[in-house]
Parts: sequence; structure tokens; C-alpha cells
Amino acid sequence: MKDFMFFFRGPGDIKLTPEQSQVQMQKWHDWIASLTAKGHFVGGAPMSREGKRVKGEKHVITDGPFTEGKELLGGYLMIKAGSLEEATELAFGFPDYDKDCSVEIREIVAVPTH
Repeated sequence: MKDFMFFFRGPGDIKLTPEQSQVQMQKWHDWIASLTAKGHFVGGAPMSREGKRVKGEKHVITDGPFTEGKELLGGYLMIKAGSLEEATELAFGFPDYDKDCSVEIREIVAVPTH
């Protein structure tokens, strides 16, 4: 099995009622429980909108939130899968596609240590 990261991107202005938020959180719980039951889930967490970015040799610091256009990086999951194709299929369960969100799937490359 290989390690993969799912990065969740979407609009930063999604508004949900408390009831809608509860329903959405249950969908997330169900998806992660399914990944866990099948041995794919490793870990993950939502990410705060606040933060800092350091760029360039002069270490220019920019305060977050960090958006490209109106898109926000909202969180991540680390999963195990046999291939990129399998990891992609596992991403089909992501519960926020209906909110114009997406999943970026990347394999984690092992770096040899000496």
C-alpha cells in the first residue's frame, strides 16, 4: 500500500444552517468511518483559515487566509491505497462535491534516509 494525501479545496464562503452543518458533518463521519473500516484511513484534519506564508530569500511574511481567487484549502486526509487510481476512487465518497468543492489527490513520495 502507498500513502496518499487528499487536499480539500472549495469556496471560502459556504454558508450552512446549523441543521445543514450537522447533516454535512454526519456525511463526513460516515465517509471517514468507511475508509477506516476498509483500512485506508491514516489521519486528517480541517485547517484554520488563519496562518502565515513565508516566501523568498528575504523571508517575506504574508498573513492568511490564503485563497487563490475565491478558493480555500480547507483540510486534508492521509490515506493508504494500492495505486493512484484506487486513491482516486476512494475520493468519490467526498461529501462536499455538491458545494463546488474538489479533492486534489497526491501520492506521498518516500525519501530515502541515510
